[in-house]
This record gives sequence, structure tokens and C-alpha cells, in this order.
Amino acid sequence: MSSSTSSSSVASTGATNVVFEIGKYMVVLQRAEPETTCGPKSSNIPVPPPKPLLIGMPCEAGEFPILLLLHGYLLSNSFYSQLIQHIASHGFIVVAPQLYTIAGPDSKGEIKSTAAITNWLSEGLQFLLPPHVQANLSKLALAGHSRGGKVSFALALGKEGNTNLKFSALIGIDPVDGMDKGKQTPPPVLTYVPHSFDLDMAVMVIGSGLGEVKRNPLFPPCAPKGVNHEDFFNECGRPACYFVAKDYGHLDMLDDETKGIRGKSTYCLCKNGKSREPMRKFVGGVVVAFLQAYLEGDSSHLMAIRDGVDETVPVELQIVKFNL
Repeated sequence: MSSSTSSSSVASTGATNVVFEIGKYMVVLQRAEPETTCGPKSSNIPVPPPKPLLIGMPCEAGEFPILLLLHGYLLSNSFYSQLIQHIASHGFIVVAPQLYTIAGPDSKGEIKSTAAITNWLSEGLQFLLPPHVQANLSKLALAGHSRGGKVSFALALGKEGNTNLKFSALIGIDPVDGMDKGKQTPPPVLTYVPHSFDLDMAVMVIGSGLGEVKRNPLFPPCAPKGVNHEDFFNECGRPACYFVAKDYGHLDMLDDETKGIRGKSTYCLCKNGKSREPMRKFVGGVVVAFLQAYLEGDSSHLMAIRDGVDETVPVELQIVKFNL
């Protein structure tokens, strides 16, 4: 059995209260591997994680809330490195698992794996953090992009798997429930009954204006109407908020450079904006504002975005809705 970790440092550009820019904390990115079925145990991690992890954490001493971030369909967790750094620099520990490398239409296994990772947090996460960095498991949020958004909602709704920790906030980043209405992938999450989600937590849904647009006739849209962000928000109760970024696509919150065959495909499968940086900054910033509001009790940034008085918003917003 074996497990391993590696780390790299990311410097902040300086202290700032602007959620759409890098925050005041220096950030470390660290990898952790699960046990394997062969070979000697070579790691000093007492409780290895169920799945490979990429963890972003502040370097400075403190107790920080946790965000569990799930990747999109057939994507690598490393494609979210810059987004992870952004969020962590504002004082959050971001845990991004690699749920699979190959997957079919059924996401039940991903939901169960996410439940297992959530349960592992209380047993193993602190061993991966420096002694001066403490994980506050009473302030825990769940987020997912694309199919990862579907998985996040499914777990929060109790579709598969049980968790021994309580999530206080849920975020869908351009969530997708399948190919089209009536073609949802199992297990279906959307019911098409308004406000039907029974969620005992605050919810935010982020959508992309170009996600429902075909890039070319050979491929369907990456976030088709009938199974996308609009439908997820329509089924949310209160409190819930909803933002749609105009002129940006389904994958525009990923890193500027995504390598390998899968990384290169992210540039050609979906209708994209001119640059990823504005959408990534928006997603990072609005996630930070939402977490500050519902994990830390400071809603000032989120309300400023809602009211249109935050002039630092890096994208044009097509839709802003709140159910409070």
C-alpha cells in the first residue's frame, strides 16, 4: 500500500478586500494519494484519502472553513488549480478530489465517493495540514462544476451515500443533469417541480451564457437547456442566489492552460469566451462572497454584487436573482 503527497507554493499579490482578486493569504497547493493495493506503504499519512486529492490551503496560521470542490465530466482536478488558489487565498481550505479518470453516464459511484471523502475529512484531513493550519469542519461547503454540480446536488439531496458531517452551503457551477430534458443521466436530480429541492442549506447556482450554445453541429451544447443552471435554480428553495455570466462558456473558469488530450479538448468542445481569466475571477470571487456570507456571517460582498454596486465584477451579468 502506498500514498504520497507533494506541494507547491503560490504567492499572493498582496492583501486585498476585493473578492475578485487574489486575497491576502499565501497559498500552498498539496497533493495526496490514496492507498494502493500493491507495494509497501511508503507514506506517513495515518489515514490516506479514498481518492487522489488536490488541496489548496493558506500558509498562515489560523482556523479556516472547508470547501469540497468536484470537477466536471472527464476533467482533471488540476484544471482548477488557479480557481482553487483564488478561493484559498481568501482564507479557505479547498479540497478537490479526482473522482475518476474514466466514467460512463451513471454518476452513482461519484456520489458515493464524494460521501466517502466527506466522511474522511474528519479522520484524515488534519494530518495533511501543517500544525498551524486548522480545518474548521463546522463550516463546510460543497461545490461542483458541470457533472460535478449534479453530483453535489445529488449528495446534498441524499440520492446516494450518507455523510457524518453537515454541509452549510451548496454551490453549482454551471451544473448539468444530462443531455436534455428526458435524457437525464442516472440518478436524475431535476424533478421540474419549482422549489422542490429539500435542502437544509444556502444554495448558489452560477451559469454561463454560452453554455447552452453549440460550438459546432457535431457536438451538443456543453450545458443544454432543460438540464442546466436555470433548471437547477428553479428547483431551489430559500435562501438561494443565481448568477449568469454573459459571453462566457461552460469551461471558461478552468486554468488558462489545460494540458494533455483532455486539456486540449476543453478549448474545442464548448462555446467559449475570448479569455478564461474574467470568468475564472468571477467564479472565484462570487464563491468567496457566498462562502463569506453563509459560513462566516459577512454578506457585504455578496449583497454588493447583487445590488450592482461592486464595480470590480469582471464580467457582464446576464441574470442576477435572489430568493431570500
